[in-house]
Amino acid sequence: MADQRIKVAVTGAGGRMGREVIKMVLEDEALELVAAVDPSAGPVDAGIFAGGKQTGVTVSSTLEEALSSSQSDVLVDFTVPQAAYNNTRTAIEYGVRPVIGTTGFTPEQITELDELCKQKGIGGLIAPNFSIGAILMMKFAAQAAKYMPHVEIIEYHGDQKLDAPSGTSIKTAELIAEARQELKQGNPAEEELIEGARGAYYNGFRIHSVRLPGVFAQQEVVFGGHGQTLKIRHDSYERAGYMPGVNVAVKKVMTYSGLIYGFEHIMD
Repeated sequence: MADQRIKVAVTGAGGRMGREVIKMVLEDEALELVAAVDPSAGPVDAGIFAGGKQTGVTVSSTLEEALSSSQSDVLVDFTVPQAAYNNTRTAIEYGVRPVIGTTGFTPEQITELDELCKQKGIGGLIAPNFSIGAILMMKFAAQAAKYMPHVEIIEYHGDQKLDAPSGTSIKTAELIAEARQELKQGNPAEEELIEGARGAYYNGFRIHSVRLPGVFAQQEVVFGGHGQTLKIRHDSYERAGYMPGVNVAVKKVMTYSGLIYGFEHIMD
């Protein structure tokens, strides 16, 4: 029945990820699109705006307008780091469970949002990556780090990506750091002839960010040992590949209280 469906609001509806989320929601009978937000869209039907069928849901210009005029259960946010924190706070204030695919949150912000979720008795999720394959890549890398502690991460994205390193590579680095003791790699006497040549430093190893046109999203975790290397790589080719994970997150977030950081924690 319609009243048993999970009511979903989507902010960043005009973005490429936001449009994919709207399509995913409309294709799942367990979900109902009740609100969409995009400041520049104008009063257009959300389904038509996303390139799909008419829904009767008009795109709102502000998140407050969208949440106050709907009875949303979940907010899905794929916006920008500058907006995501305030969007998350606003959703929690309205008692709406945030599912956030935007990166850039500080540990202090995550702790604060977790407390706010618990006070409201609702669940929330911040996930640097919703791809099932990417999450498996992270888990495999953490396992490998126990046995091959010498590691570097190379992540590739298009030249329009603003943050570096990516949220996925940072999350991977955190999981690796939990699985092995800090180990400063490389020759103690090495010298960077050009600043940044060795990449970003994290827990003794390096993260390298590649930004080029024509690239979508890839990451390679490279382990080195005596006479051997191990490479764990994940490649994303289109945004639709993230939608099965977003679908799982929207449903799982209804079942717990508090904010979870990392999609891998709800996969088990």
